[in-house]
Amino acid sequence: MQTVNISDAKANLSRLVDLAPKGEPFIIARVGKPLVKVMPLDPSPPAQARRVGFMAGQFSVPDHFDRIDGGEIEHLFGTDT
Repeated sequence: MQTVNISDAKANLSRLVDLAPKGEPFIIARVGKPLVKVMPLDPSPPAQARRVGFMAGQFSVPDHFDRIDGGEIEHLFGTDT
């Protein structure tokens, strides 16, 4: 593992940070004393795909669901006929 003096790390930070995710972590030192280790973060786990129909049979929607309180909604939104 590469050890880099803090002043060299400042001058070459972009290059060093680009190397870390490629499997080349490094240590930043001050006057030869190691201070920090720079290494890539673990990639986050992929999001699970949503399962369609996983609640099938758990509840039911009435046939007139889209007409429930239709008159009140039309009144509230000013679409009385």
